[in-house]
Amino acid sequence: MRRLGSVQQKIPCVFLTEVRNEPSRKRDCQQFQVVATENVNPAALESDIHCAAATEKIDGTCCYVTTYKGFVWNVDKDFREVPESWIAAHRVQHENGHPVPDEHGHIPGWVPVDHTNKQYCWHASVVNYDTGVALVLKTHSEDEGLLKIVSVPLADLMEQTLELIGTNVNGNPYGLGSKKHPIHVLVPHGVLRIRNPPPVEFQQLYSWFQECQEGRVEGIVWHCDDGTLVKVHRHHLGLKWPVGDTFLNTRRVVVHVDETPDPDASNKDLFKSFSSINGKLFSCIQDIQFEP
Repeated sequence: MRRLGSVQQKIPCVFLTEVRNEPSRKRDCQQFQVVATENVNPAALESDIHCAAATEKIDGTCCYVTTYKGFVWNVDKDFREVPESWIAAHRVQHENGHPVPDEHGHIPGWVPVDHTNKQYCWHASVVNYDTGVALVLKTHSEDEGLLKIVSVPLADLMEQTLELIGTNVNGNPYGLGSKKHPIHVLVPHGVLRIRNPPPVEFQQLYSWFQECQEGRVEGIVWHCDDGTLVKVHRHHLGLKWPVGDTFLNTRRVVVHVDETPDPDASNKDLFKSFSSINGKLFSCIQDIQFEP
């Protein structure tokens, strides 16, 4: 199975969109919302969307694994200041050597995770910087319906993008861990295939999100053969997110983490905690708890 595309630009909606002057369902205090029309985006049609691989859109925060080389940013007056270490995402267009915003005014990019900075403590919790491995949720190679949590060498994740999900990310829509014992993992983009995706048609997608168990997801990202990515979010269709019982929590998950624990590691160290339940099978990821 080929590895699907990484996220290096703002992903457009599979439908043409319009802005409505009404409170957003997605963001509090935003007095407008972007909704889908019933017209398929011409860019999606040009990329043969009907033959694309449909994957679950995961609700987390986007991460990128690469070797950090440093970058000094000279921001134009029209944009807010960014950290000096900020680098533009690969697919951002440049003019005269400077990144320019896309049609929606976005310039996506990356900021290095400093594991000594508390601002990035949840990102850092899924990486063992001494051994160079990360905690990753992915599908089992022999059973795509089974998930597994594994420790993966960072070298094997180079130039990939992943979604950080867990207790302290985006309100924890998947119900992972607890305040006392938070749980976070990285999910590679494109790894959660939708086995029975609906046709790319507004009403059929709307019904799928409303009526199918597999539709209890934040959205769909289609990976086209030419590398183009397009998406639809439940909010594009006027639907609620998060939902109570997510599809992710209908899938069994097995833990395969066997890292030699640091004797001085905290009891909240995720590598130590997952190693303590190595080999155990759970009915869903939400059932993984580290309570004594």
